[in-house]
Amino acid sequence: MRFGGFIPQGWRMDLQGIDPAGQWDAMVGVARRLEKAGYESGWVYDHFHTVPEPTQESTFEAWTLMAALAPATTTLRLGQMCTCNSYRPPAYMAKVASSVDVISGGRLEFSIGAGWYEHEYLAYGYEFPKASVRIGQLDEAVQIILKMWADDEATFEGKYYSVKGAINRPKPLQDPHPPMWIAGGGEKLTMRTVAKYADYSNFGGSPEAFAAKSEILAGHCEQVGRDFSEITRSIHLFCMVDLGAAELERAAAQMGSTVDKFRGSAMTVIGSAEEVADRIGAYVEAGCGYFIMNFPDAIWGDSIEAFASGVAPAVA
Repeated sequence: MRFGGFIPQGWRMDLQGIDPAGQWDAMVGVARRLEKAGYESGWVYDHFHTVPEPTQESTFEAWTLMAALAPATTTLRLGQMCTCNSYRPPAYMAKVASSVDVISGGRLEFSIGAGWYEHEYLAYGYEFPKASVRIGQLDEAVQIILKMWADDEATFEGKYYSVKGAINRPKPLQDPHPPMWIAGGGEKLTMRTVAKYADYSNFGGSPEAFAAKSEILAGHCEQVGRDFSEITRSIHLFCMVDLGAAELERAAAQMGSTVDKFRGSAMTVIGSAEEVADRIGAYVEAGCGYFIMNFPDAIWGDSIEAFASGVAPAVA
């Protein structure tokens, strides 16, 4: 079983209380703790301002962090959950990703999705078309990115994007290319794009919902002639291990939630190492092969280490 962890960057209000001059050191500290504890990968979100409400708290930009974290770590693979396709033209995105893969020595996990946060789109001047358009754009963008990574001169003519002889040097170090993650649980369109192009999928929900989504993805794979077993299914969960009521209250407040709502979310696993391992095991039975854990207490608590020592070995 494979595990990654999120690196605080502010989007989830996880840098509040830290002076801006010390926030980068705090982020690097968590990345190095993940690395030391044996996590395979470290992840950031691709968002521009905080949730659940926009605030004046820091939110660091995802791909800036990818480039900065590369030389600050040695073995940790680096991913985004997930790059919003709408925020960067696909040919430019392919170039940025290739550069980060080289800078990191071949440690990039490339994850992309159609985008969903309408308020953020409009706040920063992006159009927010209907979902079918955004997913159509995603499908074309993935094709362009894969061509840019593989071809000496990439050419593509689509409904939304086109490139004509685009050169991408340096190429990524990873062969044949960085892993392609496509995130999103849209059952008709997004999962069809996943079936066609993805090495990894990412969608959420309860274990039962995860299993149902997996069956739908398997159906799309059959339709497009893809081996379903080639796609590793993943989920991202919020997790706290062996923390008391005061720490739980602090984490819930940080995320703009009540304790009951935070604890009751299908995407949250809280409890002793044994209780968390049981919950993770239910996702394993549903077909999940990769877990990306968000520890709300990453800056101020010990869930990173408690999960690595008490939960991961039990699940494995």
